[in-house]
Order: sequence, then structure tokens, then C-alpha cells
Amino acid sequence: VSSGERTTKLTVQVADTHRKREKGLMFVRKLPENEGMLFVYSEKIYGGFWMKNTFIPLSIAFLDSDGEILKILDMEPCKVDICPTYDPELSYHYAIEVNLGWFEKNQIKEGDFVKLD
Repeated sequence: VSSGERTTKLTVQVADTHRKREKGLMFVRKLPENEGMLFVYSEKIYGGFWMKNTFIPLSIAFLDSDGEILKILDMEPCKVDICPTYDPELSYHYAIEVNLGWFEKNQIKEGDFVKLD
């Protein structure tokens, strides 16, 4: 992830199928500090994420097809049947979930870029 002159490395699991995207980080009890999940869509998508059966608080960045961070949201775990949706209210091509506050801690903000290797 590039922010100005700084680059921060992040290791991600890739969710590139409907089944993997649907499961996401459900039931995960601990996420290592510089790890996360990359959600990949074959075309631009519009809509949000929810945290049903997710046990850890997360931050999520929504990216365009060039890897530019368009929006960052913080999300709380949800253990009830009806969970809120975290909607960026824009279309995106990728999303990255990390531990809550990871982007802020690493001084990564909207307008920064993610390079996918």
C-alpha cells in the first residue's frame, strides 16, 4: 500500500469467488497485524458489507480498478440476525478488510494506492 513516499506491506487472503466473498472473515477469532482479506470482483460492484458472524472489528477500504482507495470504513462485529450494512455509497472493484484501525495506524488514507502482486 503506497502513501506518498511510504510503502506498507500487507499479506492478504484472496476472496475471488462468490463463496469465498460470502464467507469473508466470518468466524475468524484473530487476524495477524499485517494481514487481511482482499475481495476481488470481475466487474465494478455497488453495495456494502455486513459483519454477521464476524468476531473481530475490522476496517475496510474500497478500491477502484487502478487500486486507488476510494473510501475507508470501520466495522463492528455482529452476533445478531439483523446486522447493519457498511455501504461506501460508490462503485468499486476491490475491497480490503484488515484489523480495525490498521489504515489509520499506518497513515493510509483515501486517495492512496494499493499495488496488487
